[in-house]
Amino acid sequence: MSVTTLSQVDLDSFRATPLNPDPYDHVIVPGFIRADALEAVNRDYPEVAKPGSFPASELTFGPAFRALLEEIQGPEMTRAFEEKFDIDLAGRPTMVTVRGRARAADGQIHTDSKTKIITVLIYMNPSWETPEGRLRLLRSPDNLDDVAVEVPPQEGTLLAFRNGPTAWHGHTSFEGKRRAIQLNWVTDEGVVKREQFRHSLSAKLKRLNPFG
Repeated sequence: MSVTTLSQVDLDSFRATPLNPDPYDHVIVPGFIRADALEAVNRDYPEVAKPGSFPASELTFGPAFRALLEEIQGPEMTRAFEEKFDIDLAGRPTMVTVRGRARAADGQIHTDSKTKIITVLIYMNPSWETPEGRLRLLRSPDNLDDVAVEVPPQEGTLLAFRNGPTAWHGHTSFEGKRRAIQLNWVTDEGVVKREQFRHSLSAKLKRLNPFG
């Protein structure tokens, strides 16, 4: 049986991890990507040479990465998130963007768009030894040191949180390779189309700018 037909995620560990309400509803699952799937997913991860988020539809990647994207957008994953966050996601489409690199200006404190219901980050960095670039869930909108939780972006780790007006997050400045898959359940299909167009346009501009 090929790797693309095997489950690559550990939903049992996700279900067993309690939802943490501090500073807002979130869950962190190290090892969410199964250890025996990491090598293939990393091998098939798209080459993203520029900073910023790129729609998965704009990228080229191998079968293991494709299978992962299909699985995390599948019905079992959705059911697990509905149970964890006590939320009805029926009719809520998903959207996936991919990052490969960070620039020094990234990580400023922000909340996600109101159209994003749940945000999921899956990190795919084989090792992370620097103290910089670790996502912080924050208690206030203007102090990066007002930290409730800090998440090292280590390989296979999942962070998911409920979006809202006080779901502030950010990280200290880091420049270099920083791989992350972002999955969102969003309010409607129009959001997906608008976001894909926006990210696609931004991606094209980045490709045209050799200094970006």
